[in-house]
Amino acid sequence: MEYKEIIFSRYYEWWKNVDKFIFSIIILLFFTGLFFSLVSTSLLVSDKLNTNDYTFFFKHLFFVFLGLLIIFVLSSINQEKLFKISPIFFFLSLISLILVPVIGVEVNSAQRWIDLYFLPRFQPIELVKPFLIILISLILSSEKYKNVYLKYLLSFFITFAIALLLAAQPDIGQTLLVFFSWSVLIFISGINIIFLITSCLILSIGLYFSIRFVPKFEYIKNRILSFFNTETGSHNAQSEKAIDSITSGGYFGKGIGEGTLKNRVPEAHTDYIISVISEEFGVIAIILILLLFLVFIYSVFKKVFIENEEKIKLILVGCVSLILVQAMIHIGVNIRLFPTTGMTLPFISYGGSSIISISILSGIILNLTKRKIY
Repeated sequence: MEYKEIIFSRYYEWWKNVDKFIFSIIILLFFTGLFFSLVSTSLLVSDKLNTNDYTFFFKHLFFVFLGLLIIFVLSSINQEKLFKISPIFFFLSLISLILVPVIGVEVNSAQRWIDLYFLPRFQPIELVKPFLIILISLILSSEKYKNVYLKYLLSFFITFAIALLLAAQPDIGQTLLVFFSWSVLIFISGINIIFLITSCLILSIGLYFSIRFVPKFEYIKNRILSFFNTETGSHNAQSEKAIDSITSGGYFGKGIGEGTLKNRVPEAHTDYIISVISEEFGVIAIILILLLFLVFIYSVFKKVFIENEEKIKLILVGCVSLILVQAMIHIGVNIRLFPTTGMTLPFISYGGSSIISISILSGIILNLTKRKIY
């Protein structure tokens, strides 16, 4: 009985202080993804994997509920404890990222995943990103460093080291996402604009020469070239099919199960989920999903504007910018604004690593936006 009382007391304390509106939006986004997984992609993927009709959906459901548990744990702990444990989790996840070239498995010409057999296959960078945001924010807001440029350089070298590990996989999409998040954080912290521009130039030059001359980046160069040449490239063809599906779906879609895109591209349930939804449920469904994202982002920024502590502001802006940019890249690829990158849509797409990553980000956001007890 005493154990039950402790659990109930912990839950009640959490529910009393958590921002219920932001939490509700997070739940709604997750269950929107589950709904589309059930009615649009589950049967197809299960058929490809030669498993039970709803195996894929139940795997998606498992990861969502695991994600909700992570959200509860991260959002219920003390803020100072969150700041203390985050660097530890960052370095643990960084070790797994370092091990990718050694024990990682290759999928679609990229070595980005680790398969430990006793655990589901996971993508280490998805675990690194949330804790990188906290670590960089703690560095930039720290009063230990008297020289402000030392903070910027330290944060830059940490981000650059991760970028090198990602480039070796290769994963240019995640590399750009990580650097963009770092740029947002140092810009918000009040950096000298010359330092920011110089850093971006170094990155751009490094990326250009890597893609131009390093053989391992040949496929990235081919994707970029095919993006500008509409008559070549299989990845380009996938984007063309995605646009056709969005167009054919119209405002209200073809109906549940009537879409054909999920049969015509290999990663419809992850990289092209927004096109699958649009084809079967119409542009109206996409607009509603985008509105959910906008409401979520607006609600978090409302908290940022009234927050006084710099590190909390930085972490919240970093988490939201990471989610926002990833969503923009996913949608941009689907409507052929960007070359194919293999980026999931946060909350909506299937993918265990992606769901866990967005759950960690959500838990951090809920922790830092909950009501403060003085």
